[in-house]
Amino acid sequence: MSSEQNSQYHNHRQAVLTLLEKRRVTEEMVHKQDIPHQDLVETLVRKQNLARLQLLLNEMESVEVAELLEVLPEADQLFIWDQIDERRKEQVLPDVSVSILNTLGKRAFKNDRSRIKAFELYEGRMREVFINTQDDLTSAKPIWIDLIDPTFEERMWVGDAYGIELPDPDRVSDLESSARFFVEENGETHLRSDFLLDKENVSRNVGVIFILHQDILFSLRKEELPVFRLQRLRAFSQPNYVSDARDVLLDLYAADVEYSADALEDVYKSLEKVGGHVLSKQMTDEEAAKMLADIGQEEDLNGRIRRNVLDTRRALSFLMRSRIIERHQLDDAQQILRDIESLDGHTTFLFGKINFLMDATVGFININQNKVIKRLTVLSVVFMPLNVIAGIGGMSEFSMMTQGIPWPISYAAFTIGMVFVAWITFELLRFAEKRENLRLNR
Repeated sequence: MSSEQNSQYHNHRQAVLTLLEKRRVTEEMVHKQDIPHQDLVETLVRKQNLARLQLLLNEMESVEVAELLEVLPEADQLFIWDQIDERRKEQVLPDVSVSILNTLGKRAFKNDRSRIKAFELYEGRMREVFINTQDDLTSAKPIWIDLIDPTFEERMWVGDAYGIELPDPDRVSDLESSARFFVEENGETHLRSDFLLDKENVSRNVGVIFILHQDILFSLRKEELPVFRLQRLRAFSQPNYVSDARDVLLDLYAADVEYSADALEDVYKSLEKVGGHVLSKQMTDEEAAKMLADIGQEEDLNGRIRRNVLDTRRALSFLMRSRIIERHQLDDAQQILRDIESLDGHTTFLFGKINFLMDATVGFININQNKVIKRLTVLSVVFMPLNVIAGIGGMSEFSMMTQGIPWPISYAAFTIGMVFVAWITFELLRFAEKRENLRLNR
């Protein structure tokens, strides 16, 4: 890079950083100020900044954009990536680091422009084929066609192009477990698999339909998944990462196992936080209830992870038994199965830890209830002799015994006697409790 190019790059980079800072400051000011048509002003300011930012990014080289992403925080990385033209992203991806790939692949999904995505191999890398007409689809040589929440017309459109019937992903959960993996008479291979979706406070398994037909992998699902996004980014950026449709399928399962492992790490961290709270101090009933809710949420996620890897194991076993994958791909499948074996031990351990924390939290609730019952018991013991004395005082014999004594004096003495008896009873109970504590501490 010449000195002139280097200077131009630094100027572009500084201008982008300035616009990012200006965007944050401007939005804060607009939000804080109560001005008429605030939404309109905010929209205009944002559009001006975005237009200038997109112009600068288009003027920068692909390597320069990749270097810029390296120095930005994660939130700004995602924001800048959204401003890059879709066709330009393919040029930038080979130069970005693995950490940025992971960040871009596991982010929250935003609706893409098309629900039908086709991918082909070009110079050893997978790239997206932009589909506008059916001729674009048939003239390309895709190894993977991905459909996200397709309509009936879209499924028919793609199916007619390749002579295949694409099922409705809404009905993926209606199939019996025995029909999850099968091969049609014409050689089509069908797989129904669950993929984990772990978002903040929400985790669920999303059903995905896979069909292998004429060396093309068709995938249908209701929503975008981080696993698919991560696999695409890796295949875009790394040469010879995939060589055919079966490689894409195996890599999706491998990425799903990796994503499940990351989710397990999050479960570990959450349980460590809960465990530190449970084992370090006393808890109120409200805190215990919150802990139980947190533990229950982690138990649900751990169960979904276990179900997810079990489903992946079944799918890989089917591919190996049916001899659908090539001989050189068997090693990859066996490595994924070994990774699943290691996850099984972690999920089992976490179930034990969850049960322990659950029992400990319930124990704190029982202790708190026992303390309340103990106080009620002490009060009942203290007032039991008073009830007897009060009963005697209410009898007619008491008035006969105090005949000749003014009633204010007699009843005042009676009240003082009741207080004295209550104090003696309380002191006896406290003395007995101290002796019991000394005996237990020896």
